[in-house]
Amino acid sequence: MPLVQNDLWSLTLGRPQIDPKALALALEHEASQKDLDYRTRLLIRDSLDALAQYWGLDRFDVWLNQSPQRAELEQIRRSGFERPGFPTLHQRLMNTTEPETFRQFLRELGERVPRPARIQIGGSGALILAGNLSRRTDDLDVVDEVPAEIRSQHDLLDELASRYGLRLTHFQSHYLPSGWQQRVLSLGAFGRLDVFSVDPLDIFVGKLFSARTKDLDDLRVLAPQFDNSKVVERLRSSAGALRNEQKLAADAQRNWYILFGEPLPT
Repeated sequence: MPLVQNDLWSLTLGRPQIDPKALALALEHEASQKDLDYRTRLLIRDSLDALAQYWGLDRFDVWLNQSPQRAELEQIRRSGFERPGFPTLHQRLMNTTEPETFRQFLRELGERVPRPARIQIGGSGALILAGNLSRRTDDLDVVDEVPAEIRSQHDLLDELASRYGLRLTHFQSHYLPSGWQQRVLSLGAFGRLDVFSVDPLDIFVGKLFSARTKDLDDLRVLAPQFDNSKVVERLRSSAGALRNEQKLAADAQRNWYILFGEPLPT
């Protein structure tokens, strides 16, 4: 189930990165509701202050003056609250990488490579394209290796990186659940480039076996989107090789406990 971007509480509560444009839309949606409780009004006020700090007053005022909920938002911002209730909002605001940026990158790459090629992508880029994740990334992760007909185009890849802020990187399929190849999803043809995505549930299970804090943060965002019984089933049916590596198994135990407060299912 993709993220719900217009729900202010879901967008801000515990989320490591918050896109300012998504926050502005969520504020307008929330301000249009009736009979808002004190905590929601406080969240709106603190979110408005965070946007003003992040964008600067000039851009913030332009947005607010054009907002259909201007009167409601201004009234809440002027309301008296004892103190900030959500002091970390400003620290977590960050322009995220839009799914369309990935699509444009892939279209141009596919138009300019000399021969047809196929890639299978995973990681955060695949999750952003699927709508499961919203955050900043500079990488589009290809499974195992970037095809020779693409990686040999050094000037093209450097140019695209400077223009889109994205680079093709790769990771080993060893870190995915077994059988992932049979579950890939076609994203279609982008010029001469056929693109497939690793199944989001396989990406979730793979991230469980990671020691990186950014993968744990992704897991925290992803966990509510998946049926826990399906995660457990995928763990039991396809993660045997990952469990057999002591370090990876220890990372999965730690991440599972942090996410769910219980031991990793056996």
